[in-house]
Amino acid sequence: MPQATVNWIDGMKFEATTPEGYSFIIDGKRKEGVGAMDLLLHGLAGCTAVDVVLILQKQRQPVEDVIVNVTGERASEHPKVYTKIHIEYIVKGDLKQEKVERAIQLSEEKFCSASAMLRKTADITHSYQIIPPDAG
Repeated sequence: MPQATVNWIDGMKFEATTPEGYSFIIDGKRKEGVGAMDLLLHGLAGCTAVDVVLILQKQRQPVEDVIVNVTGERASEHPKVYTKIHIEYIVKGDLKQEKVERAIQLSEEKFCSASAMLRKTADITHSYQIIPPDAG
């Protein structure tokens, strides 16, 4: 079962540790570590990126790189949940457009748990671009 543990350091800083022993700093002031709500966007980016890579590989697409940028807008009143999220996919390789579109669709609609949860409060949109393999 997934587990998250945070230990208060001081001020608004906490050390987060995973069961595997990885650790990082969560900082409510975002000066010495990542903000807690930012972690949700990073989790979404990681979740959908993993899906897209795996799906493209299963489709036998020669994917060379995947970058996922996620931006979000939050409600002005507490709880300040995300109300709008945009996911930008940048994929590199000699890829067929319809295969990239299908990989993104499957991730967002079927496989990415983070997307499914965040969709309950946020309107999630996406865009993508395909970078040819010979481009820098």
